[in-house]
Amino acid sequence: NKGSWTAEEDRRLAKYIEIHGAKRWKTIAIKSGLNRCGKSCRLRWLNYLRPNIKRGNISDEEEDLIIRLHKLLGNRWSLIAGRLPGRTDNEIKNYWNSHLSKKIINHDVRTEQTSSSEQIVPHKAWETVQMEEEEVVKGSDEIENSEFSIDVDEFFD
Repeated sequence: NKGSWTAEEDRRLAKYIEIHGAKRWKTIAIKSGLNRCGKSCRLRWLNYLRPNIKRGNISDEEEDLIIRLHKLLGNRWSLIAGRLPGRTDNEIKNYWNSHLSKKIINHDVRTEQTSSSEQIVPHKAWETVQMEEEEVVKGSDEIENSEFSIDVDEFFD
């Protein structure tokens, strides 16, 4: 565990990749003189050092697109990032987990509260339902107490 990346390590990695390209990450880690593993170098390059990464806050349009794509694709962050040029899957995943998921949950709770308050049954209608239930119960008691018999052999013949 080496800790945080320094500016010098970032420069060395970027310079090496500029000269030799971004492939064979284990070799890059060794030959660039960094005391890091290949995976750490790859993730640093892909998520922070690439020149085409879009920096800054996520716009409202991007946020809306992330929400719609997440509804469609689920937690498939690389597919979602592919539709947002300059954004990394890691950045989108982190933004979803820290901001959007909470925003969606709060929105759903508010929507659920308003929709349940709209479904209030009027008092008169409730009395009618209770009266009908009592009649059904009375009717079932009458059937149980009546002399109603079925000859099973006759029924299946």
